[in-house]
Amino acid sequence: MSGPSLRHRIGFGATVVGLFMAILDIQIVSASLAEVQAGLAAAPDEASWIQSSYLIAEIVMIPLSGFLSRALSSRVLFTLSCAGFTLFSGACALADTLPAMVVARALQGFVGGAMIPVCFSTSFLLYPGTERVKISVLISLTATLAPTIGPSLGGWLTQALSWHWLFLINLPIGAAVAVTAWLTLDIDRPEPGLLARFDWWGLLFMAGFLGSAEYVMEEGPRWGWFDDAEITHLAMLCALCGALFLWRAFTRAEPIIELRAFRNRNFLMGCLLSCVVGVGLYGLVYVLPLFFARVRGYDSMQIGETLFITGLCMFLSAPLAGRLAKLMDLRRLLVLGMLLFIASCLWIARLTNLSGFWEMAVPLGLRGTAMIFMFMPINQIAFGTLPPAEIKNAAALYNLMRNLGGALGLAAINSIVTWRGAAHRQHLTEQLGWARPNVPVWLDNLAARIALVQPDVPADLAALRRLQGLMQREALVLAYNDVLMLMAMLFLLAIPCVAIVARPRTGPGGH
Repeated sequence: MSGPSLRHRIGFGATVVGLFMAILDIQIVSASLAEVQAGLAAAPDEASWIQSSYLIAEIVMIPLSGFLSRALSSRVLFTLSCAGFTLFSGACALADTLPAMVVARALQGFVGGAMIPVCFSTSFLLYPGTERVKISVLISLTATLAPTIGPSLGGWLTQALSWHWLFLINLPIGAAVAVTAWLTLDIDRPEPGLLARFDWWGLLFMAGFLGSAEYVMEEGPRWGWFDDAEITHLAMLCALCGALFLWRAFTRAEPIIELRAFRNRNFLMGCLLSCVVGVGLYGLVYVLPLFFARVRGYDSMQIGETLFITGLCMFLSAPLAGRLAKLMDLRRLLVLGMLLFIASCLWIARLTNLSGFWEMAVPLGLRGTAMIFMFMPINQIAFGTLPPAEIKNAAALYNLMRNLGGALGLAAINSIVTWRGAAHRQHLTEQLGWARPNVPVWLDNLAARIALVQPDVPADLAALRRLQGLMQREALVLAYNDVLMLMAMLFLLAIPCVAIVARPRTGPGGH
Protein backbone atom coordinates (compact mmCIF):
# COMPACT_ATOMS: atom_id res chain seq x y z
CA MET A 1 0.00 0.00 0.00
CA SER A 2 1.58 3.31 -1.10
CA GLY A 3 1.30 6.49 0.89
CA PRO A 4 -1.18 9.27 0.09
CA SER A 5 -0.53 11.90 -2.56
CA LEU A 6 0.67 15.40 -1.70
CA ARG A 7 -2.84 16.70 -2.29
CA HIS A 8 -4.32 14.27 0.21
CA ARG A 9 -1.54 14.99 2.68
CA ILE A 10 -2.50 18.68 2.53
CA GLY A 11 -6.13 17.72 3.09
CA PHE A 12 -5.19 15.59 6.08
CA GLY A 13 -3.14 18.51 7.44
CA ALA A 14 -6.29 20.64 7.27
CA THR A 15 -8.18 18.04 9.33
CA VAL A 16 -5.41 18.12 11.97
CA VAL A 17 -5.77 21.91 12.25
CA GLY A 18 -9.54 21.47 12.54
CA LEU A 19 -9.05 18.85 15.25
CA PHE A 20 -6.80 21.27 17.12
CA MET A 21 -9.36 24.09 16.88
CA ALA A 22 -12.30 21.94 18.01
CA ILE A 23 -10.50 20.54 21.07
CA LEU A 24 -8.76 23.83 21.89
CA ASP A 25 -12.08 25.64 22.23
CA ILE A 26 -13.20 23.35 25.03
CA GLN A 27 -10.59 24.79 27.40
CA ILE A 28 -9.56 28.10 25.83
CA VAL A 29 -11.97 29.97 28.11
CA SER A 30 -10.95 28.16 31.33
CA ALA A 31 -8.27 30.68 32.37
CA SER A 32 -10.46 33.61 31.32
CA LEU A 33 -13.79 32.58 32.84
CA ALA A 34 -13.70 35.51 35.27
CA GLU A 35 -13.33 38.02 32.44
CA VAL A 36 -15.98 36.36 30.25
CA GLN A 37 -18.32 36.08 33.24
CA ALA A 38 -17.88 39.78 34.01
CA GLY A 39 -18.43 40.74 30.37
CA LEU A 40 -21.69 38.79 30.31
CA ALA A 41 -22.83 39.90 33.80
CA ALA A 42 -23.15 36.23 34.82
CA ALA A 43 -22.99 34.72 38.31
CA PRO A 44 -19.83 32.71 39.19
CA ASP A 45 -21.73 29.43 39.52
CA GLU A 46 -23.28 29.94 36.07
CA ALA A 47 -20.01 30.51 34.24
CA SER A 48 -19.18 26.81 33.99
CA TRP A 49 -21.97 26.48 31.40
CA ILE A 50 -19.79 28.42 28.96
CA GLN A 51 -17.62 25.28 28.85
CA SER A 52 -20.24 22.64 29.56
CA SER A 53 -22.65 23.73 26.80
CA TYR A 54 -19.88 23.33 24.20
CA LEU A 55 -18.86 19.93 25.50
CA ILE A 56 -22.42 18.57 25.74
CA ALA A 57 -23.25 19.62 22.17
CA GLU A 58 -19.95 18.26 20.85
CA ILE A 59 -20.66 14.93 22.55
CA VAL A 60 -23.98 14.68 20.68
CA MET A 61 -22.39 15.39 17.28
CA ILE A 62 -19.30 13.17 17.57
CA PRO A 63 -21.11 9.81 17.41
CA LEU A 64 -23.45 11.15 14.72
CA SER A 65 -20.47 12.04 12.54
CA GLY A 66 -19.74 8.42 11.61
CA PHE A 67 -23.13 8.11 9.87
CA LEU A 68 -22.88 11.56 8.29
CA SER A 69 -19.37 10.90 7.02
CA ARG A 70 -20.59 7.84 5.15
CA ALA A 71 -23.66 9.65 3.81
CA LEU A 72 -22.02 12.95 2.79
CA SER A 73 -18.32 11.95 2.43
CA SER A 74 -15.45 13.07 4.62
CA ARG A 75 -14.81 16.16 2.49
CA VAL A 76 -18.37 17.53 2.61
CA LEU A 77 -18.89 16.77 6.30
CA PHE A 78 -15.56 18.26 7.38
CA THR A 79 -16.02 21.39 5.27
CA LEU A 80 -19.55 22.01 6.59
CA SER A 81 -18.41 21.32 10.13
CA CYS A 82 -15.45 23.71 9.91
CA ALA A 83 -17.52 26.45 8.23
CA GLY A 84 -20.25 26.16 10.88
CA PHE A 85 -17.70 26.17 13.67
CA THR A 86 -16.20 29.36 12.28
CA LEU A 87 -19.60 31.03 11.89
CA PHE A 88 -20.69 30.29 15.46
CA SER A 89 -17.27 31.34 16.80
CA GLY A 90 -18.20 34.80 15.51
CA ALA A 91 -21.57 34.50 17.28
CA CYS A 92 -19.78 33.71 20.56
CA ALA A 93 -17.63 36.83 20.19
CA LEU A 94 -20.76 38.96 19.65
CA ALA A 95 -22.73 37.49 22.60
CA ASP A 96 -23.55 40.04 25.30
CA THR A 97 -25.60 37.89 27.70
CA LEU A 98 -25.03 34.47 29.25
CA PRO A 99 -28.01 32.79 27.49
CA ALA A 100 -26.77 34.09 24.11
CA MET A 101 -23.27 32.81 24.85
CA VAL A 102 -24.50 29.38 25.97
CA VAL A 103 -26.61 28.97 22.80
CA ALA A 104 -23.74 30.11 20.56
CA ARG A 105 -21.27 27.83 22.33
CA ALA A 106 -23.65 24.87 22.05
CA LEU A 107 -24.05 25.45 18.31
CA GLN A 108 -20.31 25.93 17.92
CA GLY A 109 -19.62 22.62 19.70
CA PHE A 110 -22.36 20.72 17.88
CA VAL A 111 -21.44 21.81 14.35
CA GLY A 112 -17.69 21.68 14.94
CA GLY A 113 -17.72 18.32 16.72
CA ALA A 114 -17.56 16.37 13.46
CA MET A 115 -14.03 17.63 12.73
CA ILE A 116 -12.54 15.43 15.47
CA PRO A 117 -13.59 11.94 14.30
CA VAL A 118 -13.09 12.84 10.62
CA CYS A 119 -9.44 13.57 11.38
CA PHE A 120 -9.01 10.23 13.17
CA SER A 121 -10.73 8.17 10.48
CA THR A 122 -8.86 9.99 7.69
CA SER A 123 -5.50 9.14 9.24
CA PHE A 124 -6.28 5.44 9.41
CA LEU A 125 -7.76 5.36 5.90
CA LEU A 126 -4.95 7.30 4.21
CA TYR A 127 -1.74 6.13 5.85
CA PRO A 128 -0.27 2.60 5.70
CA GLY A 129 1.10 0.86 8.79
CA THR A 130 4.67 2.00 8.16
CA GLU A 131 3.66 5.65 8.45
CA ARG A 132 0.80 5.31 10.90
CA VAL A 133 2.95 5.43 14.06
CA LYS A 134 4.30 8.86 13.09
CA ILE A 135 0.81 10.10 12.20
CA SER A 136 -0.57 8.71 15.46
CA VAL A 137 2.07 10.64 17.39
CA LEU A 138 1.07 13.80 15.50
CA ILE A 139 -2.62 13.32 16.28
CA SER A 140 -1.90 12.41 19.90
CA LEU A 141 0.23 15.52 20.30
CA THR A 142 -2.46 17.68 18.71
CA ALA A 143 -5.36 16.21 20.71
CA THR A 144 -3.55 16.46 24.05
CA LEU A 145 -1.71 19.72 23.41
CA ALA A 146 -4.85 21.63 22.41
CA PRO A 147 -6.69 21.51 25.77
CA THR A 148 -3.41 21.93 27.64
CA ILE A 149 -2.29 25.14 25.95
CA GLY A 150 -5.89 26.39 25.79
CA PRO A 151 -5.65 28.25 29.12
CA SER A 152 -2.24 29.70 28.17
CA LEU A 153 -3.40 30.96 24.77
CA GLY A 154 -6.71 32.14 26.19
CA GLY A 155 -5.01 34.03 29.00
CA TRP A 156 -2.65 35.78 26.61
CA LEU A 157 -5.45 36.77 24.20
CA THR A 158 -7.63 38.07 27.03
CA GLN A 159 -4.87 40.15 28.58
CA ALA A 160 -3.39 41.44 25.31
CA LEU A 161 -6.69 42.12 23.51
CA SER A 162 -10.01 41.08 25.11
CA TRP A 163 -11.98 37.93 25.84
CA HIS A 164 -13.79 38.33 22.51
CA TRP A 165 -10.57 37.26 20.77
CA LEU A 166 -10.89 33.81 22.34
CA PHE A 167 -13.42 33.26 19.53
CA LEU A 168 -12.42 35.82 16.88
CA ILE A 169 -9.09 34.05 16.40
CA ASN A 170 -11.01 31.14 14.86
CA LEU A 171 -12.43 33.18 11.98
CA PRO A 172 -9.45 33.47 9.59
CA ILE A 173 -8.03 30.06 10.49
CA GLY A 174 -11.39 28.32 10.19
CA ALA A 175 -12.12 29.89 6.80
CA ALA A 176 -8.71 28.82 5.45
CA VAL A 177 -9.10 25.26 6.78
CA ALA A 178 -12.61 24.88 5.31
CA VAL A 179 -11.48 26.01 1.84
CA THR A 180 -8.39 23.77 1.95
CA ALA A 181 -10.41 20.71 2.97
CA TRP A 182 -12.95 21.30 0.23
CA LEU A 183 -10.23 21.46 -2.43
CA THR A 184 -8.09 18.53 -1.27
CA LEU A 185 -9.98 16.02 0.91
CA ASP A 186 -11.67 13.91 -1.80
CA ILE A 187 -10.74 10.55 -0.28
CA ASP A 188 -14.10 8.73 -0.35
CA ARG A 189 -17.47 8.78 -2.06
CA PRO A 190 -20.78 9.72 -0.41
CA GLU A 191 -23.66 7.30 0.12
CA PRO A 192 -26.63 9.69 -0.11
CA GLY A 193 -29.11 6.83 0.13
CA LEU A 194 -28.27 6.56 3.84
CA LEU A 195 -29.94 9.94 4.50
CA ALA A 196 -33.32 8.52 3.54
CA ARG A 197 -32.90 5.98 6.34
CA PHE A 198 -31.69 8.49 8.91
CA ASP A 199 -32.88 7.52 12.39
CA TRP A 200 -34.36 10.77 13.74
CA TRP A 201 -35.78 9.01 16.80
CA GLY A 202 -32.36 7.58 17.56
CA LEU A 203 -30.86 11.07 17.38
CA LEU A 204 -33.56 12.41 19.72
CA PHE A 205 -33.03 9.63 22.25
CA MET A 206 -29.23 9.99 22.10
CA ALA A 207 -29.39 13.77 22.61
CA GLY A 208 -31.84 13.35 25.49
CA PHE A 209 -29.66 10.71 27.13
CA LEU A 210 -26.33 12.53 26.86
CA GLY A 211 -27.68 16.03 27.49
CA SER A 212 -29.76 15.14 30.55
CA ALA A 213 -26.92 13.05 32.01
CA GLU A 214 -24.53 15.99 31.80
CA TYR A 215 -27.10 18.42 33.24
CA VAL A 216 -27.84 16.15 36.21
CA MET A 217 -24.12 15.80 36.98
CA GLU A 218 -23.49 19.53 36.53
CA GLU A 219 -26.43 20.92 38.49
CA GLY A 220 -27.03 18.10 40.98
CA PRO A 221 -24.64 19.43 43.68
CA ARG A 222 -26.18 22.92 43.55
CA TRP A 223 -29.74 21.70 44.12
CA GLY A 224 -29.28 18.78 46.48
CA TRP A 225 -29.47 16.06 43.85
CA PHE A 226 -32.76 14.16 44.06
CA ASP A 227 -34.18 16.56 46.65
CA ASP A 228 -34.87 18.78 43.64
CA ALA A 229 -37.81 17.82 41.43
CA GLU A 230 -36.18 19.03 38.20
CA ILE A 231 -33.02 16.98 38.80
CA THR A 232 -35.16 13.91 39.59
CA HIS A 233 -37.22 14.31 36.42
CA LEU A 234 -34.15 14.77 34.25
CA ALA A 235 -32.49 11.70 35.80
CA MET A 236 -35.59 9.68 34.90
CA LEU A 237 -35.50 11.15 31.38
CA CYS A 238 -31.81 10.18 31.10
CA ALA A 239 -32.56 6.55 32.04
CA LEU A 240 -35.54 6.37 29.67
CA CYS A 241 -33.72 7.95 26.72
CA GLY A 242 -30.68 5.76 27.33
CA ALA A 243 -32.76 2.59 27.22
CA LEU A 244 -34.64 3.72 24.09
CA PHE A 245 -31.41 4.74 22.37
CA LEU A 246 -29.85 1.32 22.98
CA TRP A 247 -33.03 -0.35 21.71
CA ARG A 248 -32.88 1.68 18.46
CA ALA A 249 -29.15 1.05 18.07
CA PHE A 250 -29.56 -2.73 18.28
CA THR A 251 -32.78 -3.09 16.26
CA ARG A 252 -32.36 -0.61 13.36
CA ALA A 253 -30.73 -1.74 10.13
CA GLU A 254 -28.97 1.66 9.89
CA PRO A 255 -28.63 3.09 13.42
CA ILE A 256 -27.08 6.53 13.84
CA ILE A 257 -24.36 4.89 15.94
CA GLU A 258 -23.08 1.47 14.97
CA LEU A 259 -22.24 -0.30 18.24
CA ARG A 260 -20.98 -3.53 16.68
CA ALA A 261 -17.39 -2.28 16.89
CA PHE A 262 -17.61 -2.88 20.64
CA ARG A 263 -17.51 -6.61 19.92
CA ASN A 264 -13.81 -6.10 19.21
CA ARG A 265 -12.07 -6.54 22.57
CA ASN A 266 -9.24 -4.11 21.81
CA PHE A 267 -11.63 -1.43 20.62
CA LEU A 268 -13.82 -1.84 23.72
CA MET A 269 -10.85 -1.59 26.07
CA GLY A 270 -9.42 1.29 24.03
CA CYS A 271 -12.68 3.21 24.41
CA LEU A 272 -12.81 2.58 28.18
CA LEU A 273 -9.21 3.72 28.55
CA SER A 274 -9.93 6.73 26.31
CA CYS A 275 -12.78 7.67 28.67
CA VAL A 276 -10.41 7.52 31.65
CA VAL A 277 -7.79 9.56 29.79
CA GLY A 278 -10.52 12.11 28.99
CA VAL A 279 -11.05 12.63 32.73
CA GLY A 280 -7.34 13.31 33.19
CA LEU A 281 -6.98 15.36 30.01
CA TYR A 282 -9.77 17.82 30.77
CA GLY A 283 -10.05 17.43 34.54
CA LEU A 284 -6.63 18.68 35.57
CA VAL A 285 -6.77 21.59 33.12
CA TYR A 286 -10.09 22.52 34.76
CA VAL A 287 -9.07 22.09 38.41
CA LEU A 288 -5.78 23.99 38.36
CA PRO A 289 -7.09 27.21 36.77
CA LEU A 290 -9.84 27.19 39.40
CA PHE A 291 -7.23 26.81 42.14
CA PHE A 292 -5.02 29.59 40.79
CA ALA A 293 -7.97 31.96 40.30
CA ARG A 294 -9.91 31.30 43.52
CA VAL A 295 -7.03 30.62 45.94
CA ARG A 296 -4.00 32.41 44.53
CA GLY A 297 -5.89 35.26 42.83
CA TYR A 298 -4.03 34.82 39.53
CA ASP A 299 -5.28 36.58 36.42
CA SER A 300 -5.74 34.75 33.12
CA MET A 301 -2.21 35.52 31.91
CA GLN A 302 -0.59 34.19 35.11
CA ILE A 303 -2.69 31.02 34.93
CA GLY A 304 -1.67 30.44 31.33
CA GLU A 305 2.02 31.01 32.06
CA THR A 306 1.92 28.51 34.93
CA LEU A 307 0.25 25.77 32.90
CA PHE A 308 2.39 26.31 29.81
CA ILE A 309 5.06 23.89 31.09
CA THR A 310 2.69 20.97 30.45
CA GLY A 311 2.30 21.85 26.78
CA LEU A 312 6.04 22.36 26.39
CA CYS A 313 6.81 18.93 27.83
CA MET A 314 4.16 17.35 25.60
CA PHE A 315 5.85 18.83 22.55
CA LEU A 316 9.31 17.74 23.65
CA SER A 317 8.14 14.23 24.57
CA ALA A 318 6.39 13.50 21.26
CA PRO A 319 9.55 12.32 19.39
CA LEU A 320 10.47 10.14 22.37
CA ALA A 321 6.99 8.58 22.36
CA GLY A 322 7.29 7.79 18.66
CA ARG A 323 10.70 6.20 19.20
CA LEU A 324 9.52 4.12 22.16
CA ALA A 325 6.46 2.96 20.19
CA LYS A 326 8.81 1.27 17.72
CA LEU A 327 11.03 -0.29 20.39
CA MET A 328 8.57 -1.61 22.97
CA ASP A 329 5.14 -3.16 23.32
CA LEU A 330 2.54 -0.39 23.14
CA ARG A 331 0.79 -1.85 26.17
CA ARG A 332 3.89 -1.32 28.28
CA LEU A 333 4.22 2.24 26.97
CA LEU A 334 0.60 2.87 27.97
CA VAL A 335 1.16 1.53 31.50
CA LEU A 336 4.28 3.70 31.80
CA GLY A 337 2.23 6.75 30.81
CA MET A 338 -0.50 5.90 33.32
CA LEU A 339 2.05 5.47 36.13
CA LEU A 340 3.64 8.83 35.26
CA PHE A 341 0.21 10.47 35.32
CA ILE A 342 -0.56 8.93 38.72
CA ALA A 343 2.77 10.21 40.04
CA SER A 344 2.05 13.73 38.74
CA CYS A 345 -1.42 13.79 40.37
CA LEU A 346 -0.05 12.60 43.72
CA TRP A 347 2.74 15.18 43.51
CA ILE A 348 0.35 18.04 42.73
CA ALA A 349 -2.09 16.83 45.42
CA ARG A 350 -0.03 18.61 48.06
CA LEU A 351 -1.44 22.02 47.20
CA THR A 352 -1.24 24.83 49.73
CA ASN A 353 -2.40 28.41 49.53
CA LEU A 354 1.17 29.33 48.48
CA SER A 355 1.60 26.79 45.65
CA GLY A 356 2.69 28.40 42.41
CA PHE A 357 4.77 27.80 39.28
CA TRP A 358 7.95 26.57 40.96
CA GLU A 359 6.09 24.10 43.17
CA MET A 360 4.22 22.67 40.17
CA ALA A 361 6.70 22.91 37.29
CA VAL A 362 8.07 19.37 37.59
CA PRO A 363 4.76 17.52 38.17
CA LEU A 364 3.03 19.53 35.43
CA GLY A 365 5.85 18.68 33.06
CA LEU A 366 5.53 15.04 34.11
CA ARG A 367 1.82 15.20 33.30
CA GLY A 368 2.60 16.46 29.79
CA THR A 369 4.93 13.54 29.12
CA ALA A 370 2.41 11.10 30.59
CA MET A 371 -0.42 12.30 28.33
CA ILE A 372 1.62 11.69 25.16
CA PHE A 373 2.73 8.27 26.41
CA MET A 374 -0.90 7.31 27.04
CA PHE A 375 -2.76 8.84 24.14
CA MET A 376 -0.75 7.44 21.25
CA PRO A 377 -0.81 3.76 22.41
CA ILE A 378 -4.54 3.94 23.12
CA ASN A 379 -5.17 5.13 19.56
CA GLN A 380 -3.27 2.13 18.17
CA ILE A 381 -4.90 -0.30 20.60
CA ALA A 382 -8.42 0.87 19.75
CA PHE A 383 -8.05 0.85 15.94
CA GLY A 384 -5.21 -1.61 15.40
CA THR A 385 -7.42 -4.70 14.99
CA LEU A 386 -10.45 -3.18 13.23
CA PRO A 387 -11.20 -3.73 9.52
CA PRO A 388 -11.10 -0.53 7.39
CA ALA A 389 -14.86 -0.66 6.73
CA GLU A 390 -15.58 -0.03 10.43
CA ILE A 391 -13.09 2.82 10.93
CA LYS A 392 -15.48 5.76 10.39
CA ASN A 393 -18.10 4.63 12.90
CA ALA A 394 -15.41 3.43 15.28
CA ALA A 395 -13.64 6.82 15.19
CA ALA A 396 -16.90 8.50 16.18
CA LEU A 397 -17.45 6.11 19.11
CA TYR A 398 -13.84 6.40 20.24
CA ASN A 399 -13.84 10.18 20.34
CA LEU A 400 -17.26 10.15 22.00
CA MET A 401 -15.83 8.11 24.87
CA ARG A 402 -12.93 10.51 25.40
CA ASN A 403 -15.15 13.60 25.41
CA LEU A 404 -17.82 11.83 27.46
CA GLY A 405 -15.14 11.04 30.02
CA GLY A 406 -14.15 14.70 30.00
CA ALA A 407 -17.73 15.94 30.37
CA LEU A 408 -18.66 13.56 33.14
CA GLY A 409 -15.27 14.14 34.75
CA LEU A 410 -15.82 17.90 34.92
CA ALA A 411 -19.28 17.39 36.38
CA ALA A 412 -17.92 14.89 38.92
CA ILE A 413 -15.13 17.31 39.87
CA ASN A 414 -17.66 20.04 40.60
CA SER A 415 -19.65 17.59 42.73
CA ILE A 416 -16.57 16.42 44.63
CA VAL A 417 -15.35 19.97 45.27
CA THR A 418 -18.78 20.91 46.62
CA TRP A 419 -19.08 17.77 48.76
CA ARG A 420 -15.53 17.66 50.10
CA GLY A 421 -15.37 21.43 50.51
CA ALA A 422 -18.41 21.31 52.80
CA ALA A 423 -16.91 18.43 54.79
CA HIS A 424 -13.59 20.26 55.22
CA ARG A 425 -15.35 23.48 56.24
CA GLN A 426 -17.26 21.61 58.91
CA HIS A 427 -14.08 19.99 60.21
CA LEU A 428 -12.18 23.29 60.24
CA THR A 429 -15.10 25.03 61.98
CA GLU A 430 -14.92 22.44 64.74
CA GLN A 431 -11.21 23.08 65.11
CA LEU A 432 -11.68 26.86 65.30
CA GLY A 433 -14.12 26.98 68.20
CA TRP A 434 -13.75 29.38 71.12
CA ALA A 435 -12.51 26.52 73.28
CA ARG A 436 -9.25 26.65 71.35
CA PRO A 437 -7.05 29.10 73.30
CA ASN A 438 -5.22 30.39 70.24
CA VAL A 439 -8.40 31.39 68.40
CA PRO A 440 -9.54 34.27 70.68
CA VAL A 441 -5.98 35.54 70.91
CA TRP A 442 -5.60 35.54 67.11
CA LEU A 443 -8.95 37.30 66.65
CA ASP A 444 -8.13 39.94 69.29
CA ASN A 445 -4.76 40.68 67.69
CA LEU A 446 -6.30 40.92 64.21
CA ALA A 447 -9.13 43.13 65.48
CA ALA A 448 -6.58 45.44 67.06
CA ARG A 449 -4.66 45.80 63.80
CA ILE A 450 -7.87 46.43 61.86
CA ALA A 451 -8.93 49.11 64.37
CA LEU A 452 -5.64 50.94 63.84
CA VAL A 453 -5.93 50.92 60.04
CA GLN A 454 -9.71 51.31 59.69
CA PRO A 455 -11.12 52.91 62.86
CA ASP A 456 -14.62 53.31 61.33
CA VAL A 457 -14.99 49.55 60.66
CA PRO A 458 -16.36 47.17 63.37
CA ALA A 459 -13.04 45.48 64.10
CA ASP A 460 -14.41 42.37 65.84
CA LEU A 461 -16.80 41.61 62.99
CA ALA A 462 -14.12 42.23 60.36
CA ALA A 463 -11.76 39.85 62.18
CA LEU A 464 -14.43 37.12 62.20
CA ARG A 465 -15.03 37.61 58.50
CA ARG A 466 -11.32 37.35 57.86
CA LEU A 467 -11.18 34.08 59.81
CA GLN A 468 -14.17 32.76 57.88
CA GLY A 469 -12.49 33.65 54.57
CA LEU A 470 -9.30 31.85 55.57
CA MET A 471 -11.28 28.79 56.62
CA GLN A 472 -13.15 28.69 53.29
CA ARG A 473 -9.90 29.09 51.37
CA GLU A 474 -8.22 26.22 53.19
CA ALA A 475 -11.29 24.01 52.79
CA LEU A 476 -11.20 24.69 49.05
CA VAL A 477 -7.50 23.79 48.83
CA LEU A 478 -8.14 20.52 50.65
CA ALA A 479 -11.06 19.75 48.33
CA TYR A 480 -8.88 20.25 45.27
CA ASN A 481 -6.29 17.90 46.77
CA ASP A 482 -9.03 15.30 47.26
CA VAL A 483 -9.98 15.61 43.57
CA LEU A 484 -6.38 15.01 42.52
CA MET A 485 -6.08 11.98 44.81
CA LEU A 486 -9.28 10.48 43.38
CA MET A 487 -8.04 11.13 39.85
CA ALA A 488 -4.85 9.21 40.63
CA MET A 489 -6.94 6.37 42.08
CA LEU A 490 -9.08 6.23 38.92
CA PHE A 491 -6.00 5.75 36.74
CA LEU A 492 -4.61 3.14 39.13
CA LEU A 493 -7.84 1.15 38.91
CA ALA A 494 -7.76 1.40 35.10
CA ILE A 495 -4.31 -0.17 34.70
CA PRO A 496 -5.59 -3.80 34.88
CA CYS A 497 -7.68 -3.10 31.75
CA VAL A 498 -4.43 -3.07 29.77
CA ALA A 499 -3.88 -6.73 30.64
CA ILE A 500 -7.07 -7.64 28.72
CA VAL A 501 -5.81 -6.01 25.53
CA ALA A 502 -4.25 -8.06 22.73
CA ARG A 503 -1.07 -6.69 21.21
CA PRO A 504 -2.22 -4.23 18.50
CA ARG A 505 -1.14 -4.59 14.92
CA THR A 506 0.33 -1.80 12.84
CA GLY A 507 -2.98 -1.04 11.16
CA PRO A 508 -6.61 -2.00 10.76
CA GLY A 509 -7.02 -5.56 9.89
CA GLY A 510 -3.30 -6.00 9.83
CA HIS A 511 -2.75 -3.49 7.02
